Amino acid sequence: MGELSRGVRLGVDVGQVRVGVARSDPHGILATPLVTLARDLTAAADAVPADMAALVDLIAEHEAVEVIVGLPVNLSGKHGPAATNVSAYAARLADVIAPVPVALTDERMSTVVASRRLAERGVRGKRQRAVVDQAAAVEILQSWLDAQRRRT
Repeated sequence: MGELSRGVRLGVDVGQVRVGVARSDPHGILATPLVTLARDLTAAADAVPADMAALVDLIAEHEAVEVIVGLPVNLSGKHGPAATNVSAYAARLADVIAPVPVALTDERMSTVVASRRLAERGVRGKRQRAVVDQAAAVEILQSWLDAQRRRT
């Protein structure tokens, strides 16, 4: 496949209520937490939801070359209602941010892993809920970056 092209990538953890966002460095080595956005579930069908508009701004601000969205696959590898919801979100986001590509990646355990890592660092309760979506986005993006590096 060759080397991963240079550029910042954004990792996105889409939840029912919040969207966690992480970013990579331009070399694609390290993912770091960026922000948690509130899901805008009230936008009219023909309007861009506020969370996607915020992602457009983040893409421009960080000059992101790609957006990686975590797809919540069941442990058995099947796509349940959550995966269907995230796939629809990713497709809509791809329309909104074109020509910046959107890639889906398996994020089976990202929130569980993120919660565990935060708890190990003593971040619990309300403080954890505030950052767990960003931490999950970091897990999603870091796993994807590591997988890309293993392919080269």
